[in-house]
Amino acid sequence: MKLNRREFAKLAAAAAALPAAVAETDPDYNQRLRPEFHFSAKKGWINDPNGLVYYKGEYHMFFQHNPFDVKWGNMTWGHAVSPDMVHWTQLDDALHPDNMGTMFSGSAVVDWINTAGLQKGDEKTIVLIYTAAGGTNPESKGQPYTQCIAYSTDRGRTFTKYAGNPVVPNIVGSNRDPKVTWHAPTRQWVMALFLDGNTYGFLFSPNLKNWSLMQTISVPNTRECPDFFEMPVQNEPGVRKWVWTGANGNYLVGTFDGKRFTPEVMTQSVHAGTNYYAVQTFSDLPDGRRVQVAWMNGGQYPGMPFNQQMSCPYEFQLRKYGYNSYRIFAFPIREIDGLRGQPRTWNDITIAPGENPLAGMKGDVWDIVAEIEQGTAKEFGFRVRGREVNYTIKERAGSNTLANAQHSAQLELKDGKLGLRILVDRTSVEVFGNGGELAIPSCFLPDENNLDLEFYSAGGAARIISLSVYPIRSIWREG
Repeated sequence: MKLNRREFAKLAAAAAALPAAVAETDPDYNQRLRPEFHFSAKKGWINDPNGLVYYKGEYHMFFQHNPFDVKWGNMTWGHAVSPDMVHWTQLDDALHPDNMGTMFSGSAVVDWINTAGLQKGDEKTIVLIYTAAGGTNPESKGQPYTQCIAYSTDRGRTFTKYAGNPVVPNIVGSNRDPKVTWHAPTRQWVMALFLDGNTYGFLFSPNLKNWSLMQTISVPNTRECPDFFEMPVQNEPGVRKWVWTGANGNYLVGTFDGKRFTPEVMTQSVHAGTNYYAVQTFSDLPDGRRVQVAWMNGGQYPGMPFNQQMSCPYEFQLRKYGYNSYRIFAFPIREIDGLRGQPRTWNDITIAPGENPLAGMKGDVWDIVAEIEQGTAKEFGFRVRGREVNYTIKERAGSNTLANAQHSAQLELKDGKLGLRILVDRTSVEVFGNGGELAIPSCFLPDENNLDLEFYSAGGAARIISLSVYPIRSIWREG
């Protein structure tokens, strides 16, 4: 979370009321509330994912980190690497606070053609672009928020802060969260930057060191952490569009000519709910995919040496939707499938009120895939450790809803059927409806004594066309 000075003071005061950090961690990541297939730090607080980038077989994820406590503060860039975006190994922290400020959010790129002139040897330079949050530590008292870079010439194992920092002096207030991408047609870097209020900027540079502000846009109800990237339109061959997102996942779709971004489709959301924030997509993926990760903010982990977790990585597809609009579909990356154990399956069965085909199944980590026909039911769904994931059919056409506990959104049946995928981890439930048309990620603090799993219908019978329930192996102790 990136804050102005008043917000910083407010959050710091609130953090002081939290329990103190636990001193030691289990080296096997085996604490009772440790997420089994979502990234969490060995210890300390984490929030925004930063610097998501791929280079030579490794996915890098940096993240806002307080390595000394489970409370927010002392913002440092943590660092983890993965061969598949699923199994993560945490490395030493990459960026530490200095006399320019603590290390707030930003991004990473591979400087493939050495535009910055920082390459040494054969390895391409990985460049981190971050906000130095002046005034948020004693050493930076009186300093403004500025944008800086750091670079690695050893595949991301060590980083050197650029001697010419800041590369973007303060523009206004607590401007922050630089997300940088390469625009090949004009051979320049493009930075999306939060400025103030609802205002965001686009800056351009030939070399990552010298930047010019060229455009500003106003986007309400998004708040900080912009991202900017190009995607193909899946059902419109040869067409590509540019997507701009804000911290809460709201997005615009439009065109970009290397000078100006022109939105064509106004603000939409990939997800429903409040436990998905500070979104960012990977740069330089080798297969052309667009994958986003979010901080699952608001989770509770009492007594743990760590605090907070990341979402499952979501793959995006951009599709033409309706007569003249575009929409992002989001679903779990295929690499998650590799964690599945042997499923239990059901096909073509009708479930009347009071019946539960999953009776006797117990566990805390599942991947559930289902296709369900409404039948005569007015409501149907799953209860996962007492937490409801339900679909409600309303009398008024076009008002049916999919809900993950208290979070819900409108979603209509397709030919009378609902497709569902539900990822259940120890402290989170992520629901995907109709092939990614709607995602509802949510955190929860479970009843440790309730490991039950249930499918139910209400107001009539629902038909399960197909249902597979997979146990999921731990990414920390997978055998």
